[in-house]
Amino acid sequence: MKFKILLALIFVNLMQAQKFYFPKTAITDSVVLEKQMPTLALQVISQLQTKKNKPKNNVDFLDNLFRLQMVAKDYKSSISTLSDHRNEYADHNMAGNKALAFEIYSMTKLIEKDSKTSFPSALKTAFNTKYESLSDPLITKVGPGLDGDINEYKKALKTALIKQKDKDSIEYASALALCKSYINYKTYSSIKQQSMQLFKVKEQEKFIVETQKITLKNGTTLTVTVARKKENTSPLPVILINNIYAGELIDASIAKKAAVYNYVGAVVNTRGKRDSEDINNPFEHESQDLYEVIDWISKQPWSNGKVGMMGGSYLGFSQWAAAKKLHPALKTIVPQVSVGIGIDYPAQNNVFMSYMMRWIRFVTNNKLTDDADFNNYTKWDSINTAWYKSGKSFRALDTISGKPNKIFQRWLDHPGYDQYWQKMVPYKNDFANINIPILTTTGYYDADQIGALYYYKEHHKYNKKPNHYLVIGPYDHAAAQSYGYNYAYGNLIDPVARISIDELAFSWFDYILKNGKKPDLLQDKVNFQVMNTNAWKHVSTLDKMHSSTLKFYLRDRKNNVSAFEKPSLEGFTQQTIDFKDRAPKELYHKVSTQDSVNVTNYMYFESEVLDKDIILSGNLSGVFNVSVNKKDFDSSTQLYQVQPDGKIFSLSTHLVRTSYAKDNSVRQLLKPGKKEQIPIKNSMFMSKKIEKGSKLIVLVGANRSKNWQVNYGTGKNVSDETIQDAKEPLEIKWYNSSYVEIPVYKD
Repeated sequence: MKFKILLALIFVNLMQAQKFYFPKTAITDSVVLEKQMPTLALQVISQLQTKKNKPKNNVDFLDNLFRLQMVAKDYKSSISTLSDHRNEYADHNMAGNKALAFEIYSMTKLIEKDSKTSFPSALKTAFNTKYESLSDPLITKVGPGLDGDINEYKKALKTALIKQKDKDSIEYASALALCKSYINYKTYSSIKQQSMQLFKVKEQEKFIVETQKITLKNGTTLTVTVARKKENTSPLPVILINNIYAGELIDASIAKKAAVYNYVGAVVNTRGKRDSEDINNPFEHESQDLYEVIDWISKQPWSNGKVGMMGGSYLGFSQWAAAKKLHPALKTIVPQVSVGIGIDYPAQNNVFMSYMMRWIRFVTNNKLTDDADFNNYTKWDSINTAWYKSGKSFRALDTISGKPNKIFQRWLDHPGYDQYWQKMVPYKNDFANINIPILTTTGYYDADQIGALYYYKEHHKYNKKPNHYLVIGPYDHAAAQSYGYNYAYGNLIDPVARISIDELAFSWFDYILKNGKKPDLLQDKVNFQVMNTNAWKHVSTLDKMHSSTLKFYLRDRKNNVSAFEKPSLEGFTQQTIDFKDRAPKELYHKVSTQDSVNVTNYMYFESEVLDKDIILSGNLSGVFNVSVNKKDFDSSTQLYQVQPDGKIFSLSTHLVRTSYAKDNSVRQLLKPGKKEQIPIKNSMFMSKKIEKGSKLIVLVGANRSKNWQVNYGTGKNVSDETIQDAKEPLEIKWYNSSYVEIPVYKD
């Protein structure tokens, strides 16, 4: 009896300390592990909903819960929870394929138990039942959804177990991670081989999918995957996608996405991918290659001679590359979240990003994509940290990450927007010749928003009558090329914004290529969703996203003067940043009893409390009047709302190399000690109703981050500067005549 009481006390103490009993023998004995995991999962579930452990949003909570329920062998509950998770993730069943493998595994286990049949037989029933329940757009995503990397899951599980070596208890966070690693491996190792065979049978019943190698006039070889419905025997318009993220399943999936909307889908991989025998130099050859690819497609028996293009990010850039020299068969493009090569990637406003090295390895390490390396966030964070702390030049990042890289070094040789970048996409008067209809989509949280809108603005600048529509809403990089998730950066988006970008794209193709009806959303050339109003607005030009502006001055607000009132006397706020300090103390400013904002490397300015609702809509402009003791620095600006409840909301950001702020192709160094004007251009667009009782916050400062180059201000090529160039700290005088011009919309 005393022994049982002692065990109970130990259990209670472990629970209070967020620890659970987990025998060390489970690490090496698979039988013990199998017996122990359901018990561990139930204990983790009991703690999952506590205030300390519950995720901030219900999406993540439900994601954790259904996986834990699977480990606990409560498959009926896991299926129900997964359904709730999908509905919480996105409306209108747009996420109906999410975590598909886990649902099929759970269904299989229930069928196996209820019908007392074998696992393979139960799996066949479960797979066929689920597949038949999916809509046509969702069935195109089945293949990639089942293609989990079993070896990587096994490795992750082994790593999680090794962490528990010689321990008889496990902490909550480690237990949750272990359960998730366990069910990932358990699911895919159990069903992948058979379910992929079943998937192939289903695919062949509905589609014709063919892959072939084509040779261009200069001898370049490319791989093309073509998909069409078996029932469509007559020639059709072709939707072409240029894909650097190559793979048999992903290419077929993308091609079938067009096929289910009754088009022919054609996916061409870039040079050096799949069966191509050429060197892979991202971005450099698309304009040249795609003209010949479109010509080839237009002459195929399954093509009616009309070609449209779609796709996001690199795939969006590719469409602009194709438009540089228009083939007569290319009738329309739908560039989504398009990379603005040389504009916002690999450098944003001339500031190179550390991410570029990770991405280059991702697409060039092999003939497909190196997903395991790319998804190793810990590794890449460590690499960026090691570079940053070393004080070495940015050029050394490739060697620190493994080995020298010619592409990385070549990009760094072009810090301005010069001919190297200009030749890849339309430049200036090239836009005047682009007279095909275009639909651009991007989002307020899209990492390539600046690029997407660069093409839009340049097209309107050089073309007198561009037939070019824009849709922009509260979407991140992934959402603006797929569908609007219910949450964006933890914030619930308005129901009216939860649309399918895919359906919009194919409605557009029906309109242009099949003489269909124009999509209802496109009521004018610029269509933007105003967050916090549950409404879309429609205007004829980008400039009309706002009707007036508020000038927010960088001024001392003593005696309750307004931040929106121009100072009568000149003054300045001085900022000092020591680039030699590689571990600066994190500084926070308490904006309310509810929230704080990180002001490390920033100066803080706030407005008075707003006495009425306003709609901020558009992007920041304005002028910084500054004096610095160096020849250059990278200016960083952030705009926040302090909501009436005291929580902060990020509205817009701006990053620029000040020596390129006036002209991104020509460097104009600052003169130390002289007052200079730095224009604010190419900041992030947003549109949101700001409620009465809110405040606005502007943070200004200099970039000092492992995620970007460090500009030491010598005037040399920043990629060649090292910590030895830091010398005296950077000193910036932010004059109070400086202002951030905030766009305001009124009906």
